[in-house]
Amino acid sequence: MTYAIIQVAGKQYRVREGERLLVDRLAHEEGSSFAPTVLLVGGDGAPVLDAGDVKVTAKVVGSVQGPKIRLGKYKKRTGYRRHTGFRASLSQIEIESIGGKARSAAKSKPETEKPARAAEPAEAAPAPGLPEGYADLTIAGIKGAVGSWSAEEVSAALAYEQEHGQRKGAIAALQSAQATQGGES
Repeated sequence: MTYAIIQVAGKQYRVREGERLLVDRLAHEEGSSFAPTVLLVGGDGAPVLDAGDVKVTAKVVGSVQGPKIRLGKYKKRTGYRRHTGFRASLSQIEIESIGGKARSAAKSKPETEKPARAAEPAEAAPAPGLPEGYADLTIAGIKGAVGSWSAEEVSAALAYEQEHGQRKGAIAALQSAQATQGGES
């Protein structure tokens, strides 16, 4: 689960694991953990409406005061002026876990996914005949370098773009280069 909507002190907050937020002052001691009311849990596609099985744990990090708010009253031509202000009493909390998973377990999960993602581009090796470093070129780079490519490299790059890239600017540049090379021969 990637996020949860919790209710703390009558207000609702959308939170993620490891996130810190300021809420109205809580009666809990600094350093203590508590379980706020879970209203909705979502992520990984669609929201899960049954939040009764999910537990969110939060830890009170500290107590702080909010910014100073200045209020003023004024009535013209009477000399009536009143100034007052206040600072809200707030508690800073940190979301330790959502759904019973510890924060360290959540960090280890993306690490296992990263090698799988890195393997995908290696499988999609560039087609033979493409110019060297073609996969790293932008459309502007293709437009600048296409003049020095051979006709075979241009046709291979055009076939690759039509099959995989679908970049209109690159396709147009390669087609115009192919037309000019065909006219020179």
